[in-house]
Parts: sequence; C-alpha cells; structure tokens
Amino acid sequence: MVLSIDRGLHWTILVLTAPLPHGPRVKLRYRWLKKLQLRLLDKANLLMIRHPKTGGTWLRAMLTHLYAQHYGISERRVFKSDELARQNSELPRWAITNGTASWEKVVGELFEENSPRLAGKKTLFVARHPGDIVVSWYIQYTKRTKRFKRELLEWEATNAIDRADITREDFIRHPDFGLPWLIRYHNFWAGQLKDRDDALIVRYEDLRHDTAATLRRIADFIGAPFTDEEIASTVAFGDFDNMRKLESNNYFSNNSLKLRSTSDPEMRKVRRAQVGGYRDDLDPDILAWVDQQIADQLDPVFGYREAG
Repeated sequence: MVLSIDRGLHWTILVLTAPLPHGPRVKLRYRWLKKLQLRLLDKANLLMIRHPKTGGTWLRAMLTHLYAQHYGISERRVFKSDELARQNSELPRWAITNGTASWEKVVGELFEENSPRLAGKKTLFVARHPGDIVVSWYIQYTKRTKRFKRELLEWEATNAIDRADITREDFIRHPDFGLPWLIRYHNFWAGQLKDRDDALIVRYEDLRHDTAATLRRIADFIGAPFTDEEIASTVAFGDFDNMRKLESNNYFSNNSLKLRSTSDPEMRKVRRAQVGGYRDDLDPDILAWVDQQIADQLDPVFGYREAG
C-alpha cells in the first residue's frame, strides 16, 4: 500500500479535534488545515485546482495510470499530494485544491497577492459547465460529502443550508453552495489564471470529447514524457464503463473512491459522466434560470455562455 505522509497529517488533525465541541472543533480544524494546505503548496511542483464534480478525480485516476505505466508505480492509489514522489523521487508532488472555499481559500489569496510562494509551480485548472456541476454537486453534498467538510463549509456560509431537507431547486439557487457560487468560483480563477504562462485551463467537456488529445495537452504542459501508446492505454482505462467496474470492485485504495452503496446509484462516485445532462434533469423554469445566469454572469473564456 502507498502511504502518504500528507494525507496522514490531514487525518491526524481530524482525529485529534474530533472530541471537541462543534465551535472549537471547527475553528481549530480550519486553522490547522489551512497551515497544512500551505505546507502542501510549498512542497508541490504542480497544482491542480478543481471543484467537486468537475472530473478532477477521473483526471487524477488517468494521470496516476499514466505515471504507473511509465514509471512502474502503483495505479491503485490515486495521487492527491505526495503519493507519486514517495514511490519514485523523480516524480512530482501535486497539491489538489479548490483554492477558494473554507481552509483551501488560502491558495486563492496567494494568487491574488501574486505571492512568490507560487514561483516555479505550474497550475492546472479543471473547468466544467456549471449547470452540470450543480446537479451533481447537489447529490454529492447531500449523499457523499464527509461531515467534517460540510461543517467547515457551512461554518463560513452566509446563508444556512440543511442538507437533509433542501430540495434540488433550492440547492441550485443557494448563493453559497449552488449556481451563484459556481459562477463566482469560475470567474475568480479565470481572472487569476488568464495572464499566467504557467497555467492551463482544461475543460471537462474536452476531456470527454477527445480524451487522448486533452491528455496530450496536459502531459506537454506539465512536462511528462508519456508516449502516445501510454495515453491510448489510459484512455481505455478511463472509459466510463471501466471506471464504473473498477468502483464496483473497489479497485482503488482511496477511501473516497470506495463504493458506498450497491442499492443507490446516486451514491456512486462514478455516476453518469454526461455532458449537458443537466438539461434533461431540470424542469423548464429552473433550467431557464440556470442558462440565463450563465449567459449573463459567467466569464466567456470558458465557452459556456454560448453553448449550454
């Protein structure tokens, strides 16, 4: 098994603070996890910024498979920080973050300051159509998100949320968790990354439409020597049906990728992987509102304002 010191520190913080009452527990976790985020960033060579349900885990699983083919390391532990480097010192350390929410927003603050702590680090940003994110994010937040993450997110939220009772439509409209937040999130990173030559924006839709070509773009950007044959093998590995099968068999050693329920398909990590699926999911009124918000407010750099 590939052990991660970084992930071990993360869980140590959670275990040590677990007995505390809610208020002190959340405040202490916020402070310590923020320090850990800075530690991870300082040691990282590469930074991946992604919101939940943008395909970041799928991309990391494929990158892990590429590293495994080329360097002979394990493909069953999908990296999140130091897992690659602990198996082969030639491999990079990654920092995986949303960069703007809860303790992770310290990363966004460094970008706003153009901090020297970012020097020498390449940044990969994973974008996805906010309409598709928000539908999947509703299911993720109400069915899969760990309690400690929900506590920290809700602690700083201006508007209360009750995951047990909130409807999908109310979640979509929620200013701190729904579509308004996702638009602000994408716009923030568009503004921070558009003038940086050490940053690459990758769209989930492009990964789905032409996985091989998009993986090649990423490999060239991060300076990884993956061959066309290795990329072709990884495209097959990352196919939706194969990923569903791997999840069902608990192939990956990451707890976050374990199958939570065999009876509720909505609790799968690999759920549907559709592009534009939100259009079939939503009633006409909320669909029109979603499309209008995106058309009026989302930065055009992503190409989502013109095509739903």
